Amino acid sequence: MEQTQEEKFNLEKALSQIDEILKKLQDRDVSLEDSFALYKEGMELLKLCNENIEHVEKQMKILAQEGEDVWVAAQS
Repeated sequence: MEQTQEEKFNLEKALSQIDEILKKLQDRDVSLEDSFALYKEGMELLKLCNENIEHVEKQMKILAQEGEDVWVAAQS
């Protein structure tokens, strides 16, 4: 269970970093080169967030299926 809390923390941290990147990208004084670097960093963080969310979704589906299996077995 501790690992899930750590994953959540990392996800929240990454989302916070993405928010900061978006704020920086809205600054008109950011150079084109810096904008590309920020964009790349944001996309990499977004990919990691999506992978993390997909992993958690798979775990939830497995737990739900196991719960259904236990319920069906208990009804028999």
